[in-house]
Amino acid sequence: MPGGFGTMEELFEMLTWAQLGLHKKPIAILNVNGFYDDLLAMIQSMVQKGFLRKENQQMLLCSDSINSLLEQIQHYKAPNVPKWLNKEST
Repeated sequence: MPGGFGTMEELFEMLTWAQLGLHKKPIAILNVNGFYDDLLAMIQSMVQKGFLRKENQQMLLCSDSINSLLEQIQHYKAPNVPKWLNKEST
């Protein structure tokens, strides 16, 4: 749902935790009236410019339909991507 800085902070914190392998839960946004279109375009730009893996982008589920979003959540499987950090590299 639409929100401000707190919503963005929580969204990206959960995406970061998923990217780091700290959880495998679905993360979704309901894109009411295209509220998140610019954010989604920015995320796509990050992929195109090499700052974000496509697999990590796909961790963010998005739809403007609650039924579609719930279906995506129900069928979500976290991607099996290597962690950015591991105990051996620290």
